[in-house]
Amino acid sequence: MKILREYKLFVQRIGILGITNLLVGVSGIILLPILTKNLSIIDYGTWIQINITILLLSIMGNFGLSSTMVRFLAVEKDKTKIQEVFYTIIFFVIVSSAIISFLFFLFSKTIAITLFNGNMSLGILIPLIVFISCLNVIFINYFRTFQQMKRFSIFTLLQTYLNIALVSYFIIQGYGLIGALTGFLITQILLFSIMSVFIYTEIGFKIPKLKNLRKFLSFGVPTVPGNLSYWIVDSSDRYVIGLLLGVIFVGFYSPGYTLGNIINMLSYPFSLMLPAVLANYYDKGDIIKVETILNYSFKYFLVIAIPSTIGLSLLSKPILLLLSTPEIASNGYLVTPFVALGGIFLGSYTITSQSIILKKKTKIIGTLWFLTALINLGLNIILVPFLGIIGAAATTLGAYIFAFAINAFYSFKYIKFQIDFILLGKSVLASFLVAVIILISNPNGVLQILFVVGICIIVYFAALLVLGLNKKEIDFLRGLL
Repeated sequence: MKILREYKLFVQRIGILGITNLLVGVSGIILLPILTKNLSIIDYGTWIQINITILLLSIMGNFGLSSTMVRFLAVEKDKTKIQEVFYTIIFFVIVSSAIISFLFFLFSKTIAITLFNGNMSLGILIPLIVFISCLNVIFINYFRTFQQMKRFSIFTLLQTYLNIALVSYFIIQGYGLIGALTGFLITQILLFSIMSVFIYTEIGFKIPKLKNLRKFLSFGVPTVPGNLSYWIVDSSDRYVIGLLLGVIFVGFYSPGYTLGNIINMLSYPFSLMLPAVLANYYDKGDIIKVETILNYSFKYFLVIAIPSTIGLSLLSKPILLLLSTPEIASNGYLVTPFVALGGIFLGSYTITSQSIILKKKTKIIGTLWFLTALINLGLNIILVPFLGIIGAAATTLGAYIFAFAINAFYSFKYIKFQIDFILLGKSVLASFLVAVIILISNPNGVLQILFVVGICIIVYFAALLVLGLNKKEIDFLRGLL
């Protein structure tokens, strides 16, 4: 009974994160029409370039220390030790992010000409956003570390929707990109201020001795090449498209990519919850629980991701027509199927890679993503001039397949867990029925799309039952719902 209660708690926390990430994913869809219908296609493409640049600099400024905090504090109860680890990490991130922000400011003119369509006025706001964002990554991961999932979810949603509100306000008022970045900066400052109060109230303040900084960096730094390489795979295609085809094609590419990336968002709850939960059981020597949680996580993800991928792929064009402009929809709808299918492989990688993290073999992950990044970047440079944005989308899919295959080979050497191929096969068959319904109905407009999606959900789960689920599978689906 105790084990069942623990699994139920785990699933409830996954549910909280799942709802949170669904709302975060929807937020990108909410902001999309505001951006595409109030900015020129060139300014919209520039906005995308700015966002992926901020993400890149934030990765560099954190040196993998957010993951370090999760690994070293997940089971820690001693307040003094928590203070030492947390404020050591904060001190280092303040220094590193300040240096990176200053260097960006020095070279802002060259960067603006290369990436931002020559818009020089962005050079002051972006460094400030990067500095605050680096600290916020550590702060928000504090709540994830101690499995305070309600607070983590609240701050994640606050950051997302406050940013939408402020960015939308400034854009609609006619302030363009400068206004959008101002809204972005205000959001980061407010979030930093609120989280600081919560963390200070909980653990107080202490000047760190920095005695374990080298140990923390030895764990975190090897993950940086992996994180940078993942950024190259996930985001550098916009750079390549912008440089080889022009910023306008970034504007065509990004909405379809955003829509397809919803599949990857389905795995976010697992990437956030699993490191802390599995570390707790693994450090206690309870490998059976680790294997069981990985098994159920893999099934939960794929049973939802498979039909979602088919649905998004077939509904891409009508959805993009609603959310953007006819020009963007007609140029970018074929991007979605490649990115969505890639999301299945990336989500599967996220779950299976936990065994490598538990074994602290982070160098494997770093090497894997370095190789994946090289392949991705090379293929983008080769294919984009000939196949355009479809070449970039296909390259993304290929990179994620490669990453999952190599990761699975190493992961199962350390911790093996059962994969329910029979249930997954039934999921694929039921998903084909969903595809038939969408193709026959060919919905257009909000109400038709929502109606067809609702019918597809009912038919999918009904088809699973007709295909002959056993009692164990029925109990699994009941728990999932």
